[in-house]
Amino acid sequence: MTVPADLELQVCAFFIVFARVGAVLMLLPVFGEDTIPGRIRLMIAFAISAALYGMLGEPARAALQNGAVLPAVLVMELLTGLAMGMIVKILFYSISMAGSIVSMQIGFSSAVIFDPAQSGQAPLLSKFVGIAAALVCMGMQVHHLWIGAIINSYHSFPIGGMPPAHDFAQLAVAAIGRSMTLAISLAAPFLVYGIVFNVALGFAARVAPAIQVFFIAQPLNLMLGLSLAAVTIGTMLTVFAQAMGDAMQGGW
Repeated sequence: MTVPADLELQVCAFFIVFARVGAVLMLLPVFGEDTIPGRIRLMIAFAISAALYGMLGEPARAALQNGAVLPAVLVMELLTGLAMGMIVKILFYSISMAGSIVSMQIGFSSAVIFDPAQSGQAPLLSKFVGIAAALVCMGMQVHHLWIGAIINSYHSFPIGGMPPAHDFAQLAVAAIGRSMTLAISLAAPFLVYGIVFNVALGFAARVAPAIQVFFIAQPLNLMLGLSLAAVTIGTMLTVFAQAMGDAMQGGW
């Protein structure tokens, strides 16, 4: 068996690629969920890094040949990957926020479940729409755009350079604002529903004070709210997946 003369260079370059790709995947939706065992996530990151090495290996080898110090490059690539993954995760949290708003408006917020993605208790409906959104994103090939954004990041953030902390901070603030705006937009029908329902409930209590409206309000709110959710959830998930795709196509 003949050992390639540049085996050491190839191995070091692969680990440079693996540092950024693996760090991003550890935070990406679906790929980096805490419900997936750590070894499985590591294998997925290793496999995707190996698949992308043919396209991304050349700049990594060039950086090493130009005298870059391997430990320093690995640390910078890890920081860059973590920052990129966090931006995508912030955008994905918009569907969970929308689910929490919907749960609050229809009186379903007391039904909670532990959500590993949020590291705490989350409304059951928020967890459901989060899982459904991940499936819709996979079905609409949004995960291809996530991987494409990783590849394009090597043009925006070359190997061997310091991560642009100021730019990432501005990007994070913009992502938070965009995520909250998207969450409110997705839950807008339920915000209108909540206002109309509570105003109608107040009129009913004023017109017929003898009727115990609060005893019938909660079951009626749940019934109408869940019916509205069943009608609008398809549109919510489609709009969310399109917004995620537009954000990824916009680049870094």
